[in-house]
Amino acid sequence: MKLDELRAALAGHEWLAEAEVRVKADPAALPSLFARADRKLGRDEVVPGWTAGQAGRALLLKDQDQEQIRQLYDHGDAAEKLAILKALPLLDTEREGAGVPLLLDALRTNDTRLVAAALGPYAEHLDAATWRQGVIKVVFMGVPLAAVADLDERADAELATMLRSLADERAAAGRDMSADAIALLNRWEA
Repeated sequence: MKLDELRAALAGHEWLAEAEVRVKADPAALPSLFARADRKLGRDEVVPGWTAGQAGRALLLKDQDQEQIRQLYDHGDAAEKLAILKALPLLDTEREGAGVPLLLDALRTNDTRLVAAALGPYAEHLDAATWRQGVIKVVFMGVPLAAVADLDERADAELATMLRSLADERAAAGRDMSADAIALLNRWEA
């Protein structure tokens, strides 16, 4: 996904065009406009995995520096945080991994949407140990492993060991593991 694709999906939304002009003229207007994007643009999916509000929020972030993005994240509700996490791979901040602290914050939550988003494409910037812990959290929370970007490329023996420990703990407690987690574990144990 690219910002141009999101812009094309929102073509004709006057509110977004006006909001972008206002933010350019007065950067202090960004927080209130960012907060209103869902209400003004809607929550219907406009491209796979993106609602209109999320796409609009990503576009409003386009020219913002990392500090402004961090402020929006810190003061945002869960929907605003989710939009920021999804937008990180599309923004220039990705080049330096400056958004990693936002991923770390999301991984500390119990919001499955935020945890899953933290393990999306921008998770390439997470170190291996943190990424593995995130994968284990996703499995523990019952989030489908399809949410984890580059899982097949990054999965390793250490992750398999961690998954085996979790599977054993869950079995001892009379709980099952998800089919996708068992399939991943079986690939490593085969």
